[in-house]
Amino acid sequence: MYLEFVLIFILSLVLVALVKYYAPKIGLVDEPNSRSSHSSIIPRGAGIGFYLAVVIIMPIFHFDQVLLNTWTCLAVFLVFIVGVLDDHHDASPNTKFIVLILSTILLSFDGVIIDEVGIFFGVDITLGWLALPFTMFAIVGFTNALNLIDGLDGLAATVSIVVLGSFLAVGYMHDDFFMMVTSMAFLSALLAFLVFNWHPASIFMGDSGSLTLGFVISVLAVKSLAYMPTVSILFITAIPIFDTLIVMIRRKLNGRSAFSADRCHFHHILRHFFAEDTKKTVLFLGVLQGIYSLTGLQLDKTMDEGYLLILFAFNIVLLYMFLGAMIKRQKRDC
Repeated sequence: MYLEFVLIFILSLVLVALVKYYAPKIGLVDEPNSRSSHSSIIPRGAGIGFYLAVVIIMPIFHFDQVLLNTWTCLAVFLVFIVGVLDDHHDASPNTKFIVLILSTILLSFDGVIIDEVGIFFGVDITLGWLALPFTMFAIVGFTNALNLIDGLDGLAATVSIVVLGSFLAVGYMHDDFFMMVTSMAFLSALLAFLVFNWHPASIFMGDSGSLTLGFVISVLAVKSLAYMPTVSILFITAIPIFDTLIVMIRRKLNGRSAFSADRCHFHHILRHFFAEDTKKTVLFLGVLQGIYSLTGLQLDKTMDEGYLLILFAFNIVLLYMFLGAMIKRQKRDC
């Protein structure tokens, strides 16, 4: 069972190197702007390399899983395609949103849907006809959240590796073969990508990588609900969720659009705190995600999630206050 993951790692190395070489020739480049952490033009689209490494190798060894999850594989493929188009500046935000909605509908054909959210203060909450809209909200929200933290060399990949490792553990503990092989496949591909993306990065994953990863992690999260409390999943995927929520809340409280651009994300603030040291910032956020993921893995399916949700919200408040103090000290316009 391990040969396929070694092959994915090796093929990912080769394909990402090829994308890096050809990207400038076909317009897959990232030009720096006022919010960039780099000052030169960098190739992007490495997601093409590591995604293809997974889809080339996995069917050879586990074609039965492809047949059992055909709609899920198609949904991931559609998200990947729109990510590639966006890397080439050929996809609008509306196009990405529509594709993510369509892909979530396709997931429901394989039973990947959130139909209940757990027991909160003794009340078992089932969603009924709201199941599909709620699933759309959750998957689109997290996919974009992961896309938003892709702002430092190695950050999105490092956080994703920690999260995928957590879902690998969930799959292993509950003998869920799809979760195990999917987590391990993308984890192997990402480790190869980090060879090129660790600071100083020579290529970025682009939306072909971040959107695909966010969507795949969302699929694994929904599948994990069969074994874990909903709030456990929030902890396992905490950093992208915390970052997005806190940034959007702060913008609204300051009278700005929740979707406006700024340099007030976790990684912007912490990088300045670490004297512009990208590696320390990424390692810190990776370790922090690891702590939250371990917390999520300890929570039991039988627990009342009302109290767990309070604990999660308490963490949001603490981080909001902590980051707010840092923003004030750094004199940022947030």
